[in-house]
Amino acid sequence: GDWSSDVCSSDLAEVCHGGRAPCGSMVGAIATRTLIGLSFVVAAGLGLVLTNPGEEEFERFAADQLTLVAQEDLCRDGGLPAIAHLLVRDCPRLIASQHDLLGRLAAAATRRRNLGLVSLYRTELGGQRILPDWSIPRYRALTLAGAGRFVILHTNQSPAEPSSR
Repeated sequence: GDWSSDVCSSDLAEVCHGGRAPCGSMVGAIATRTLIGLSFVVAAGLGLVLTNPGEEEFERFAADQLTLVAQEDLCRDGGLPAIAHLLVRDCPRLIASQHDLLGRLAAAATRRRNLGLVSLYRTELGGQRILPDWSIPRYRALTLAGAGRFVILHTNQSPAEPSSR
């Protein structure tokens, strides 16, 4: 044969493990590890995409969160106007009975940004005047959703304010 191919082959064999192993086995091992690594990354990414919570799951999560916040803020002294305290006997139970409605309100006041692997939910609600001298507290939240879970990244809440009348 061609003497240049024999020299090149022997040079490559020397580079690959000092001539103990052919280059093909080293290249094959690297390719196998790379393929396994890429397969793992693709499987993890696919898993995140498949477990990225949707809007229905967010509505349930938001209902749970808003129910807790409303109970803490509105059922304490000073949370509702005095007239409301006269009418409402069991504030926590009344708010808990509105769980589903709170979820629908949150869903209507939320914008989802689906990034594939995760989603960001930006919620802004409240501020509506309920009584002539009282409005609902404003609530803003940024929530990260991924892997079947929700994590609140940031919240901003301003208290109920009397109207300026």
